[in-house]
Amino acid sequence: MSRLVVVSNRIAIPNGAKTSAGGLAVGILDALKSTGGLWFGWNGEISEFSGEEEDDVSVQQHEGIEYASFPLSQNEYDLYYCQFSNTVIWPAFHYRLDLVKFQREAWEGYCEVNDAVAQRLKPLIKPDDILWIHDYHFLPFAAALRRAGFNNRIGFFLHIPFPTPEIFNALPPHQELLEMLCEYDLLGFQTESDRVAFLDSVSQLTQLQNKGDKKHRAFGNTFMTEVYPIGIEPDSIKEMAEGPLPPKMAAMKKELGDARNIIACERLDYSKGLPERFLAYEALLENFPQHRGKIRYSQIAPTSRSDVQAYQDIRHQLETEAGRINGKYGTLGWTPLYYLNQHFDRRLLMKIFRLTDVGLVTPLRDGMNLVAKEYVAAQDPDDPGVLVLSRFAGAANELTSALIVNPYDRDEVAAALDKAITMPRTERISRYNDMMAVLRKNDITAWRENFLKDLERIAPRSADHGTVNKVATFPKLA
Repeated sequence: MSRLVVVSNRIAIPNGAKTSAGGLAVGILDALKSTGGLWFGWNGEISEFSGEEEDDVSVQQHEGIEYASFPLSQNEYDLYYCQFSNTVIWPAFHYRLDLVKFQREAWEGYCEVNDAVAQRLKPLIKPDDILWIHDYHFLPFAAALRRAGFNNRIGFFLHIPFPTPEIFNALPPHQELLEMLCEYDLLGFQTESDRVAFLDSVSQLTQLQNKGDKKHRAFGNTFMTEVYPIGIEPDSIKEMAEGPLPPKMAAMKKELGDARNIIACERLDYSKGLPERFLAYEALLENFPQHRGKIRYSQIAPTSRSDVQAYQDIRHQLETEAGRINGKYGTLGWTPLYYLNQHFDRRLLMKIFRLTDVGLVTPLRDGMNLVAKEYVAAQDPDDPGVLVLSRFAGAANELTSALIVNPYDRDEVAAALDKAITMPRTERISRYNDMMAVLRKNDITAWRENFLKDLERIAPRSADHGTVNKVATFPKLA
């Protein structure tokens, strides 16, 4: 079996500490353990050097897996990560063109880092290795690898949505990005909508030939596209959620008494629909006054990308809204909304999920949203909570027994919360069982195995394939 090489922006380097890895890390680690492989990516550190030194890759082994990591220079971090990845690709792919801040220098820096990472990887690769590249930081990476002489099978998985052509084509380097993406042998997406959006974008710029079995040809390359909805480990989540509660949580459960508890947890990000969610909760209190004093909404939102202005703005907005809602509806004995701008240990979070009556997951746009799946898996099968889920999360395609809502319609979300709070146990159990069947079928193992099975079936490119020398340098905008 060929060795698997995984490339992602950040890698989970083992440090000896006992931690509970997230779902993606678990899926990648299991894949690497089964084949013996290499995980390659940024170590999270900023170097004083230019980033072009050949000996700045650190390699270590742990349980049969090689971990190779490197630092970024401050300039690389600013241009590649902060600016192009997170102020161009991230907002555009989440349908927020109003937040896109395109700079030609950042685009060129993004391409140059992809090129530099390919050069760092080159000495570590064997001819029969299979490469699996992850997410929007590495859209040009296959093109960089082909120019560096790689003929290996290279697959790419996009964890975030792919926008429709009307959005994507607004990006100044949209054609260059599409040509680069077509250098991959296999492109994986979370949903069929994302896959179709990519192909529609390609077909608007060049002739797209369909070769059957989801194989295509465009820009001189043949590639395959497929949908691989990322999953979780339901049994692992269930195990974390069960068991005795820590003393503070036991006290909190006692304090809640018969009150219904609504939980929401995600990174502090404008794509998650947090301001809209706060307003929907306010609509619940206004439209269904019988719940006042009998419910509590806890929003956990750890800070992320604090050096990006849009994230600073949303944090301030949420703090203002939380204070306003509590000031309007709260009493001396009741605080309606708890807003926690902090990180919780994943094991503890699963126990919190199990204690709550409603999981509120209403992003404005999300590739998948594993929190929705984790909330369901953490529930008590005999007395499960109810999931209220945005139709714009990829998970809504699978978790159809959740209460599906439009996050832009605060009254609809409020009505769904009322229904969730008052739902009979028999209906809750039925919906839970339906969703658990889906989670077990489409778990993290199925996601990994299906992707790699398809990638392994693709024939490696021959050494004289035209794409290797097709482009001398990264394309720059005219």
